[in-house]
Amino acid sequence: MIYDVSHRTTVSYATVVRLARFNLRLKPAAWPGQTLRDYTMEIEPRPSSVREESGPYVINRSRLTLKDPISALTIESRFRVEVQDRPVLIGGLFEGAGAGGPTVAQIRHEALAGRDLSPTCPASYLYPSRIAAMSEEIGKWARPYLADDVPIIDAGTALTAAIFAQFKYDKVATKTDTPPAEAFAKKRGVCQDFAHIMVIAARAHGIPAAYVSGYLRTLPPPGKPRLIGADAMHAWTALWCGPDLGWIGFDPTNNKLANTDYIFIGMGRDYGDVSPLDGVFHGGAGQTMRVAVDVMPLEVVAGV
Repeated sequence: MIYDVSHRTTVSYATVVRLARFNLRLKPAAWPGQTLRDYTMEIEPRPSSVREESGPYVINRSRLTLKDPISALTIESRFRVEVQDRPVLIGGLFEGAGAGGPTVAQIRHEALAGRDLSPTCPASYLYPSRIAAMSEEIGKWARPYLADDVPIIDAGTALTAAIFAQFKYDKVATKTDTPPAEAFAKKRGVCQDFAHIMVIAARAHGIPAAYVSGYLRTLPPPGKPRLIGADAMHAWTALWCGPDLGWIGFDPTNNKLANTDYIFIGMGRDYGDVSPLDGVFHGGAGQTMRVAVDVMPLEVVAGV
């Protein structure tokens, strides 16, 4: 599947701000089964400097410095990307005895025994992080789905289904800075909350788990036109399923594996590592942010 993606962010400030520095994480990082083409980014007003970096996790980061006073900032990221199903996700692999990969106990042992410290190594995603803090309550809740002798794919699928069934999608129940433990107690939230809860649950049982930021192809209701700019960024969880299977995405918001409907942007320990925009500036604190995202399959662009 080939997509054209645009992501436009407009930030308006209550007062003029000066010496602003921002981190942008909008350019897709390299990921198996995904090929990036024709990436461009436009920033208004033009920054004094832009420095492109990668890491420390699976991210691309643009570091902006704006020295002149500004009252608004507009950032538009555009790219074309081709997404292919990884062989491990194409029919048949998860069918039959032993097809669900190593057991939870084997994953735990291999993750702890590893000595790899690369951005995709399991060790980086085993321990609590600033947002995905350890929660005894979440760990106890997840225990029935993550028994030692259960194949990791089966365990991840069960945990995904449990969050989908027991939690209600509610845009007003939480905010960006709501702790995952609070969303867990409410049994309500959005994709960010559900991804964090799954990350915490898996790590509590020794399973390397990462927070993934990206986009999800959305389809309009039957008979309704597709609304340009109405899409949004999405979040899901990736579990390390051993050296042969690697990282596999599980989406607890929609109860499915991450397939060709999903566009990978970055992977980190939690939202803080992959947030699309953060930074600091001198000036008043009041600000308003508007985001418009469009994820368009190429056949729609071509009119097929």
